[in-house]
This record gives sequence, structure tokens and C-alpha cells, in this order.
Amino acid sequence: MAISIIRTLILYIVMVASMRIMGKRQLGELEPAELVVAVLISDLAANPLQDIGTPLIYGLAPVITLLFCEVMLSAAVLRSRKLRLIIAGSPSAIIQNGKLDRAEMRKSRYTTDELMERLRKEGIADISAVKLAVLETDGTLSVVLFAERAPLTAKSLSVTIEEPDVPGVIISDGEIIAPTLRALGFDDRWLAARLRERGISAAGDVVNAAREVFLMTADRGGKIYLAAKDKAANDKITNG
Repeated sequence: MAISIIRTLILYIVMVASMRIMGKRQLGELEPAELVVAVLISDLAANPLQDIGTPLIYGLAPVITLLFCEVMLSAAVLRSRKLRLIIAGSPSAIIQNGKLDRAEMRKSRYTTDELMERLRKEGIADISAVKLAVLETDGTLSVVLFAERAPLTAKSLSVTIEEPDVPGVIISDGEIIAPTLRALGFDDRWLAARLRERGISAAGDVVNAAREVFLMTADRGGKIYLAAKDKAANDKITNG
């Protein structure tokens, strides 16, 4: 039993490290080659877990090899557009100027039901409102509406709007995020004062006081959102 647990932990660590090395792009969207690597890695890693008699290296070696190939291929794809087209393919324009391109749909084996489903998810019911719809290489549909059918923006109305400050998390589940606090231009004294104003304090110790907070965000202008762990205390807090 102990051996099984140890082998599982080792493979888990290797798999997590592999996904991390492959990068955030692969985690968010999978190109065909990346999907193949992900499926193969999961299958190869399962073998040593199912058969305790199989040496662990028989599972680790193929995973590391695939990871190396994926990293090398990604580096090569960055340098060569032709290779990118071979490996990932090219986007397909399914709708142009409000008209369906049936040839592209057949080429991509993309049905009208799939198209309408994707458009509905984008909040679009009328195909004639679509200037351009592109089926991307990862299977997602990118949609551009005609200007007259697109939602209004401040720019289209010639209205100047002040850019809002972006709040940062300064307390998360009772822990003070010191780098964010400093980046916003605040310190522990400021934090302690804001917590006391909202009825959260612990003998002047800001660290202990922060343990009573589930989430606290703030922007550079001092606008604060705070959620306490205790429901009764949370109900009394006024944010802003």
C-alpha cells in the first residue's frame, strides 16, 4: 500500500510539473498536437499505477520524452509559420459579411447546429448581424458583428470615461498578501486602521486581525471590499 501511495505521489508531481512546463497556453486551449500529448501522457502515467510490478521508470521515461518533444516542437513552431500551419492548421472563415461559407463548413466538418449553438452562446441569434465568424484552430468560434449591430461603447458615443483603478487582493483567507499591499502604496498601519474602521481588530495585531477576514481587496484610491469569515461581522460591514 505504501509503495502504491509513493508511486502515485511521484507520478502526480511529475504530471503537474509537466503541465506547468508546457505553459499556460496549453492549459487554456489545446491544439491537435497538444491534445495528443496530453492524452498520451495520461495513458502512460496510468500504467505504473495499475500494475505495481511495472518499474516506475517505465512510466516516467515516456512522459519526460513526450514533454521534451512538446517543448521542442513549441519552440520550433514559434520560429516557423509553415510548421505552425502543418501542426495546428489554419483558421476558417465560416461567416463573411453575413453570409455562410458552406465550402468552409464542409471542409471543417462544422454543422449548422454547432454554428448556431456557438452563436447563441455569444448572445447572437441573427446570422445577418455577423460580419465575420472564424473557426479558430483550437475549435473556438471568434465572432465580429457589423458596427451597427455591435454593442455601444464609450468610444462610439465619443464619451470620455476615466479609467478605473484595478483592485488587488490584500487579504486572502486570513493571510496578508504583502507584495500587493506594498504595490498599492499602503503599509500595515494603513491596513490595521482600515480593519478597525470595519470592526475587525485583535489587540492591535494586524496579522491576527487579518485572520478574521476571508477576502479584502483595495485599489490605489482606497476603495475597499471586505468579506469577514464570521457571518454576523460580515453583515455589519459597509464596503466602498
